[in-house]
Amino acid sequence: MSTSYPFTAIVGQDDLRLGLLLNAVSPAVGGVLVRGEKGTAKSTAVRALAALMPEVPVVPGCRFSCDPGSPDPACPDGPHAEAAGVSRAARTVELPVGASEDRLVGALDIERALSEGVKAFEPGLLADAHRGILYVDEVNLLHDHLVDLLLDAAAMGASYVEREGVSVRHAARFLLVGTMNPEEGELRPQLLDRFGLTVEVSASRDTDERVEVVRRRLAYDDDPEGFAARWAEEESALRERIAAARVLLPRVVLSDGVLRQIAATCAAFEVDGMRADIVMARTATALAAWAGREEVTADDVRQAALLALPHRRRRNPFDAPGLDEDKLDQTLDEAGPQEDGSDDDDPDPGPDGGGDGGGGGGVPPQADGDRTPPSASQSDDTPSPAPESAPDTPGRPAGGEQQPVAAAEPFRTKMLSVPGLGEGAAGRRSRARTEHGRTTGAVRPQGALTKLHLAATVQAAAPHQRSRGRSGRGLVVRRDDLRQATREGREGNLVLFVVDASGSMAARQRMSAVKGAVLSLLLDAYQRRDKVGLVTFRGKEAEVALPPTSSVDAAAARLESLPTGGRTPLAAGLLKAHDVLRVERLRDPSRRPLLVVVTDGRATGGPEPVALAGRAGRLHRSEGTASVVVDCESGYVRLGLAGELARELGGTAVTLDELRADSIAGLVKDVTAAGRAA
Repeated sequence: MSTSYPFTAIVGQDDLRLGLLLNAVSPAVGGVLVRGEKGTAKSTAVRALAALMPEVPVVPGCRFSCDPGSPDPACPDGPHAEAAGVSRAARTVELPVGASEDRLVGALDIERALSEGVKAFEPGLLADAHRGILYVDEVNLLHDHLVDLLLDAAAMGASYVEREGVSVRHAARFLLVGTMNPEEGELRPQLLDRFGLTVEVSASRDTDERVEVVRRRLAYDDDPEGFAARWAEEESALRERIAAARVLLPRVVLSDGVLRQIAATCAAFEVDGMRADIVMARTATALAAWAGREEVTADDVRQAALLALPHRRRRNPFDAPGLDEDKLDQTLDEAGPQEDGSDDDDPDPGPDGGGDGGGGGGVPPQADGDRTPPSASQSDDTPSPAPESAPDTPGRPAGGEQQPVAAAEPFRTKMLSVPGLGEGAAGRRSRARTEHGRTTGAVRPQGALTKLHLAATVQAAAPHQRSRGRSGRGLVVRRDDLRQATREGREGNLVLFVVDASGSMAARQRMSAVKGAVLSLLLDAYQRRDKVGLVTFRGKEAEVALPPTSSVDAAAARLESLPTGGRTPLAAGLLKAHDVLRVERLRDPSRRPLLVVVTDGRATGGPEPVALAGRAGRLHRSEGTASVVVDCESGYVRLGLAGELARELGGTAVTLDELRADSIAGLVKDVTAAGRAA
C-alpha cells in the first residue's frame, strides 16, 4: 500500500487545510469545495486527510459499514445480530469523472430480480464511502445526473436505487470533498449551495515558500516512507487534536447574540434560503471546538462567513467569488453587542458577545493568525476598471489598433437548438439520445444492461415460458430476453463565433454589441452545459481568442481585451474556425457545432481574398456545419458580400440592424429552424 503525503507537511494553503480539518471535526458542516488552479496541492491535501480521521467501528462482514452500536435497520445486508464490531481505517473513496450511474449508486442483478424475486444488489461507491470521505476531483466536469445523485445522498444521508419496481436503500453519510479548476467551467449555483464550505487556493508567489514546497516534494518522492516517518509526530498530534475537538464539540455553546450575527450576515449578503445560516452556525461551532473553547465568538462567526458564504452570495456569473470584508465587519459590528456590553435582545449575552473574544479559532498548524484569507483578498465587489483605461497597460499592441471596448450588458437568450437527433454529451439544449430522459423504445443490449425496459423484456420472455418448464410464480428470463430502454433527452452543443476585428469593424458600438452577444450566449451555454468558442481575424492572420469552453470567467477576460484594427483576412478566419471544429470533432465526435460569422463580408490582403473566403466557406458547407452570417456592412452603398459568403457557407445572412443585444440569439434560433426546414 502506498504511503500518502503527510497532511502536516503541506506548505501554506491555510484555508484549504482549515476547511478540511473543520469537516473532520464536524462532518455535519457539509463538506468542502476546493477551487483553484492546477498544481496547488488540492488532491494531495484531500488524500492526506484520511490518515488523520479516527478509526471506524463496523459490523463484521457488512458491505455497507454499519455501526455495531446502531446498525442501519434498512441495511441490505441486515438485519444485524448483536456482535462485537471490528475497527478499520477511514476510507477515502474517489469518484472518477467518467464513472457510470451504476458505479456510483450500485447495480441490481435484474435477471435474478425477475427470475428469483430477490434483491441481488452490488454496492457502489456511495456505500464504500459511508462513514468516510468521498472525493470528487474535477467535480465541475462530472455529468449533471451524477452530481444530482451524489448531492442528494449527501443531503439525505442515504442512497436510494429505484428501478422498475425494485427498491434498495442504504445509509450513505460521508465527508464530501470536491475540487475544481474554474478555468474549466463552473458548477451550477444550486449545486454550489450543497457544499458546506468553499476555499480558493492558488500557488504562492513567495520564493522561499515555493522552494520549500519543491524541497519537500522531492524528499517525499525519493523516500515516501522515510519522509512520512519524519512527520509522524506532527501527524499524531494533529490526529489527537481532531479527536479532542470531536469530544468537545457537543459542549460548545452558540449564544443568541452569535446567532443574531450569523442571521444578519446571511441577510446582508442576500443568500438564498436558510442553508447558509445553518452551515455558518455549524462551522462557527466547529471553529470553537478546534480552538479548544466551549463558546463561539464573533471572530468564529467572521471566519465561518469567509468559508461558507462566498459561493452562496448572489452575484453575476462574470463576478469573481468572494466577500467584501469591510461589509462583513460592518455587519458583524451592527449585529453584535452594544458598547456597554449589553445586547438589545439578550441582557446577558455572555463572554462570547464581543468581537474580540480570542483568535477566532481554527488556525491549523503553520498558519499565520493575522493573515488575510485568499478568498477575500483576491475578490471583492469592486468592478474591474473600464477598458478605456487600457492605454497605460504594458504590452498593449500598437500599429494603429484601437483600444478594446467594453461588452454590452449581457442578456437572457432565447433557446438555441441544432436540428435533428444527436448523441452528444448530456446537456439542456438540443434533442439527443441519452442515458437519461423519456423512454422512446427498446433494443437488445450490446453490452452490460443499464436501463431495463421491463415491458419489452416481459413481452420477449412470455412466449417461451411453457417450453422453459415454468412451474412457479417467477418468470423464467434468459439473457436473450432482456431489453435495453432507449431514451431521448437533451445534449450540449458547441457555438463557435468567428468575429471580424479588422479596421472596417472597429466602430465602438458595433463591437460592444458583438461582445455582449457572445458573453450572453456563453452565459446561456454555462446554464445549458454547452461550449462556446471565439475566433477573431484582423491584420494578417486569425487567432483563437477563446478556445471552446464553458468557463464564464475566462471568456469575460478574453473578450474584454479584444482589440480591433488592420486588414480583413476573412479566409484565414474561416480556415481557423475549420481547424477548431476539426479538433473538437476528434475530441468529441458527438458534439454538434453551430458557426456564427460576424463580418461585413469584405476581404483584403493576399491574392484574390474574396475568392479564397468563398472556398473556405464551401469547406464548412461540405461538412454540414450549420451557419449564420451577421452582415455588418454600413453606408449607402452596399456590396452584399456578406450575403455571398452566407450562400457559400450554405447558411443565412442577416443585416447589422438585426445585431442587437436582444436579437442575436434569435438569429441563431432562426438558422436552426431554417436548417430543419432544409
